[in-house]
Amino acid sequence: MILPVTPLSPPIVIAHRGASGLRPEHTLAAYDLAIEQGADFIEPDLVPTKDDVLVARHENYIDETTDVAAHPEFADRRTTRTIDGQTMTGWFVEDFTLAELKTLRAKERLPDLRPANTAFDGQFEIPTLAEIIALAKRRSTETGRTIGIYPETKHPTYFAQIGHPTDLLLVAALREAGWDSDRAPVFIQSFEVANLKRLHGLTKVRLIQLLAGRGGPADGAAPSYAQMITPAGLRAVTAYAYGIGPDKAMLWNGTTPTTLVRDAHALGLRLHPWTYRAENQFLPDRFRNGTDPAAQGDVAAEIAAGLRLGIDGFFTDYPATGVAARAAARAKPSE
Repeated sequence: MILPVTPLSPPIVIAHRGASGLRPEHTLAAYDLAIEQGADFIEPDLVPTKDDVLVARHENYIDETTDVAAHPEFADRRTTRTIDGQTMTGWFVEDFTLAELKTLRAKERLPDLRPANTAFDGQFEIPTLAEIIALAKRRSTETGRTIGIYPETKHPTYFAQIGHPTDLLLVAALREAGWDSDRAPVFIQSFEVANLKRLHGLTKVRLIQLLAGRGGPADGAAPSYAQMITPAGLRAVTAYAYGIGPDKAMLWNGTTPTTLVRDAHALGLRLHPWTYRAENQFLPDRFRNGTDPAAQGDVAAEIAAGLRLGIDGFFTDYPATGVAARAAARAKPSE
């Protein structure tokens, strides 16, 4: 039995790329559905266009999430790039102006796992950060709830090296929205370290250090993510960040909790683990339903287990499930 632990902050539900289990990710439709389902924050991954407009894509590589390959006028934009040590061939956001990107349409990134989402292929544009902020503000007014945004700066070192200062663009957009305090409905997240330290000097918005189960920051600012979750590593994070966003697997050693929640909370760091998805492929064995990777297991139970550890929020592709799991945990605080 896992004894319930009180989080440092009331747990928030973060819609990972919107309600991306039900609509193509990083579209206004996915974000709007997430808000309708009760999400507290919507999460745009941000990459810059050729003319320095921040747009929402999981990666600057857009072959998997748009219909760019069906546009013969952009055939000559296909190229090979090395990004954070990984070489890829395809089409990249930074080679398109915003006007050109707006001629593309989004498509489902995981059609084998989420075939129902392909019914929406070709319907939605690539949204800008400004459009996402406007949606959050409009829906806050309409719902009477404060809808926040949780942007991630993707590959900030790579983009800085090719002349696109994404951190500065993000801070400018947030200031224009009136969001430049630790009370703003915003968290900024990054898997890198140096850009979060730079952002710490540029804005008062709360910062979240993302952590993966393997490897280390692409900017080389720390030897590994494993080192960063040691007590000394976490203490270093407190100098610039409000909390951490670990891979949800980092909360567990098999079915036994690790000390990560306890260690982070001891230093005042909040924890927002990622990403709770319903499909078997993304679930630990104990929460799966059969062997079909696309079948949906008991992600609500997985979220509930995390909440009992005392997490302060969580990313999910299924916000309605997350909201329901949080409500159930509040109604039944002990076992």
